[in-house]
Amino acid sequence: MASGLVKRLELEMRGRPAEQILDLNLDNCRAKKIEGLTSDFVNLQTLSLINLGLQSLEGFPKLGNLRKLELSDNSISSGLDGLACCPNITHLSLSGNKIKDLVILEPLKDLTHLKSLDLFNCEVTNLEGYREKVFDILKQLVFLDGFDKEEQEQEDVDGEEDDNDDDDDNEVDEEGSDGSDDDDDDEEDEDEDEEDYDPDAVDSDDDVAEVDDKVVQQVEDVEDSDDDDDDVVEGGDDDDDDDDDDEEGVDDEEADADDSTSRGTKRKHDDEVEKSDDEEDA
Repeated sequence: MASGLVKRLELEMRGRPAEQILDLNLDNCRAKKIEGLTSDFVNLQTLSLINLGLQSLEGFPKLGNLRKLELSDNSISSGLDGLACCPNITHLSLSGNKIKDLVILEPLKDLTHLKSLDLFNCEVTNLEGYREKVFDILKQLVFLDGFDKEEQEQEDVDGEEDDNDDDDDNEVDEEGSDGSDDDDDDEEDEDEDEEDYDPDAVDSDDDVAEVDDKVVQQVEDVEDSDDDDDDVVEGGDDDDDDDDDDEEGVDDEEADADDSTSRGTKRKHDDEVEKSDDEEDA
């Protein structure tokens, strides 16, 4: 009959293969020992086994990529050498267990990457010089129960590191975003320029403009020609008027000549008549 841990494990996997699981939370399911959890979880990085009722770590699987292990609120009193098959653990919580003596912590020396250890609510924390002795045993340890050797809180130190990392990431993201936006803008401008520039359309526009210029020039020529014709017509009318004036002048001269001739003839006639009358009187 499958234990509560095995059933919970199957539920958390949701049909996924073990090698695809990165995080597992199996809190509060009852089990006195490790069951169902195997070394098939080769990529598992975080495992939480809080409040299961575990009494030992016998049979703990080899998990080479495990970084964070939560074993709080169990009944573990010894057997920490069972974690030697997980050499890359950096955070380990054993708070609320039945660890009474410092010697029980000796196997943790093999966890050379162990950075943070929690032993809250374990009897061992009541020993005199507890903190100094634990740091002396576990040289690789940086934080014990949330504080380092100088009593600086872990959250403050980790928070500052996280903030710096976030700032660096943000700076990279902003630089990448600005650079990409500029590149995108430049590419869009180039695309728009390419779309706007159409050699055929430009040639067509030039041809249309040239035709328009020609049409305008022709219209202007026609208008100038009409003006010249009007001037010619007016000039012709003036010439006709001049000719009429000349003809009238000739007619006047001829009339004057006729009058002079007529007056001369009459005077001659009068002279002859007068002479004839004088001869008769004589």
